[in-house]
Amino acid sequence: MSKSELIFNKVCRILEVFMIIIFALLVLDVLFQVFSRYLLGTSFTWTEEFARFALIWMTILGAAYLSGKKEHLSMDFLYQKFSPTNKKKASILIEVLIFLFALIVMVIGGLNLVYTTLHLEQLSGTLRIPLGYVYAIMPFSGFLIMCFSIYHISNIYNNNKQD
Repeated sequence: MSKSELIFNKVCRILEVFMIIIFALLVLDVLFQVFSRYLLGTSFTWTEEFARFALIWMTILGAAYLSGKKEHLSMDFLYQKFSPTNKKKASILIEVLIFLFALIVMVIGGLNLVYTTLHLEQLSGTLRIPLGYVYAIMPFSGFLIMCFSIYHISNIYNNNKQD
């Protein structure tokens, strides 16, 4: 196993564990919200906001994880009709487009969003945490997607892997 595969597998494993932790916290948060509302007769406002932020983080990290595992949604009807040479070219083009999307929209746009919200000192409604910290997951996940795209392009060149 090459060093890049070891790093890839380690990063994927860390993402898996982190998403499991976020999901577990989300479940506990929602259970606590239901418990407090129906059994204690009071509702804590911070539980809804925490659930929203946890879901945002889990969704965006999940998109990066699926991009790395190449398990994201795709329509490959036309792709399957290509010759092996054209499949290789199409796979590289797709990975370059994913890389550019992650760079422009997620990293550059995400960093702009994080900077703006931190500069304006915007705080969340009930938890009172800076929204820039919540939005920081966007450029982080974009960076991961870019790294995964580079990894996939190198695999396509070196091992002729298209899928």
